[in-house]
Amino acid sequence: MTDQLMETVKNASVCAGGQIAAENQSSDFSLSIRNFFKEPLAVGSAFPASRWLVRRMLAPVDWRHVKLLIEFGPGTGVLTRFALSRMSADSALLALDTNASFVNHLRRSILDPRMHVVAEPASNAAAVIRDLGFPAADYIVSGLPFSTLDPAEAKRTMRASRLVLRPGGMFCAYQMRRSIEPLLREHIGSVRRGYEWRNIPPCHLYWAKAPEPDRNADPSGRKMLERRDESTGNQGEMP
Repeated sequence: MTDQLMETVKNASVCAGGQIAAENQSSDFSLSIRNFFKEPLAVGSAFPASRWLVRRMLAPVDWRHVKLLIEFGPGTGVLTRFALSRMSADSALLALDTNASFVNHLRRSILDPRMHVVAEPASNAAAVIRDLGFPAADYIVSGLPFSTLDPAEAKRTMRASRLVLRPGGMFCAYQMRRSIEPLLREHIGSVRRGYEWRNIPPCHLYWAKAPEPDRNADPSGRKMLERRDESTGNQGEMP
């Protein structure tokens, strides 16, 4: 890899508050590329997300009303840092990743009591938030590569996402391919699409919104989540 390309990637990275920090960029880049070559099907990209992708992906988020944001596949934490810089003091961010290197990196590099990093697959999201005592999520942000996920695991992840997402909540995803789109329409709700060229590689962007609650619904989504847990017969774990 040329020095010029590495510098381009560094300049495209973002950290908390949208400010560029060279030491974080270098660490994120080297960790990302090492893990991509180790597990290319599990790690979506060799490159950290660009600041343009991050800002556009999270543009629809109403930060004033975020109590719980769940991130699937946070990787080196580029979106994680940006989200934490916007979230309120009483909110929480739950990051789920099965890659031990990324989990350890997040725990060491982001010392924020609002962040909870759990080494579990996204398909176990319902069990994790139940165990942590969280309400239903306002937003889910995913960089998981659905185009290379096992189809059964992809469906389990979508079912779990619908289970933990509050009525009116949003699932946000950035993907190199469009495999996720029919899953979002089937399991979450209406979908808006975009495309961000200013990223390596360019990515499809998706924002899927769950149906709004009726007037008598619990606005936190907690009661609905509990009812869904009971209906599955397995305390929130998806089949």
